[in-house]
Amino acid sequence: MTPVLDVKKLRMDFGGLRAVNDVDLHINEKEIIALIGPNGAGKTTFFNCITGVNKPTAGDVIICPPGATHTKRINGLKPNVITEKGLARTFQNIRLFQNMTVLENVMIGRHTRMHAGIAGAILRNKKTREEEQKVIDDSYEILKKLNLEQFVNELAKNLPYGAQRRLEIARAMATDPFLLLLDEPAAGMNPQETHELVDTINKIRDNENITILLIEHDMGLVMTLSERIYVVDYGKLIASGAPDDIKKDPEVIKAYLGEDTNA
Repeated sequence: MTPVLDVKKLRMDFGGLRAVNDVDLHINEKEIIALIGPNGAGKTTFFNCITGVNKPTAGDVIICPPGATHTKRINGLKPNVITEKGLARTFQNIRLFQNMTVLENVMIGRHTRMHAGIAGAILRNKKTREEEQKVIDDSYEILKKLNLEQFVNELAKNLPYGAQRRLEIARAMATDPFLLLLDEPAAGMNPQETHELVDTINKIRDNENITILLIEHDMGLVMTLSERIYVVDYGKLIASGAPDDIKKDPEVIKAYLGEDTNA
């Protein structure tokens, strides 16, 4: 089986600091994979390299969308180009358009799939009007799938915190990704919101056929959701495997708790 994402020897240097150090990671179609590690381990930088925010110093980021007959190397492409190729992400800190409605936030995510150019926007021909209506309809359907339709005309800033987190996921889904990268989606959530998030992520994978890679510090969520886990510390991959194996790995315990593995 060809992975939908295959990262090989990824490296990211910032001057004399090596934030990501030759990390390998692969994800198969419809898997839910977690990337974990202590604060400052290089997890978000890894995401940034995959999604075009940072250009890797070395290594390869290779994608093979479901149904594709060949792989593509996406190193150094701009974020909008990578989004068009089927990768979408959320961020540690919520980045919604706070003074726009919930529906408008999701509609913005559809812009990468629109075809009307400047002429269509000015002339407002039938094809453009139909496309715009389809964007509205598709965006509303995404909100329904994430149980956000009751907020459709609310300003994003007025939503409860957990709903804002789901709205950011909804906007990412609006780009039609085959791979969704979630950066600490449960950060700041209470237990009920976290439980709802677990259900949401499972539904996205099962019903929308979207593969998921997530960064998360909530170990309960990670162990519940993930089929495989990658662990990084100081930019290096120190362990990978099934949740039960990761929980017992002495290097992982040392990284999180500072225990001497030789004790």
